[in-house]
Amino acid sequence: QVQVVESGGGLVQSGGSLRLSCVASGSISSIAAMGWYRQAPGKEREWVGSIITNGPTNYPDSVRGRFTIGRNAQNSVYLQMNSLTPDDTAVYYCNLVEGTRDYWGQGTQVTVSS
Repeated sequence: QVQVVESGGGLVQSGGSLRLSCVASGSISSIAAMGWYRQAPGKEREWVGSIITNGPTNYPDSVRGRFTIGRNAQNSVYLQMNSLTPDDTAVYYCNLVEGTRDYWGQGTQVTVSS
């Protein structure tokens, strides 16, 4: 069983920064990639960025230059978010890809006030 746990969400003012963390534990054999997604009320889940093991980090245009994904350890990543706007308000989810399976955390709420 694999567990994925996010932390670090909260309330921040527009223009501010926040750092989310994600830790995976359990029976993990080989992590192919870890990534972040977000879902705002009434909207579909949106990809925020991914870090591929021994590979590149990728971001969509909506966050490139503002968000940075880094690795704390083999099974732990963070999402540094700068220059936040109210449009970034959402529940942020961490995703782990292992072979053909992927695992999700429960999400952490990020709220950006104007």
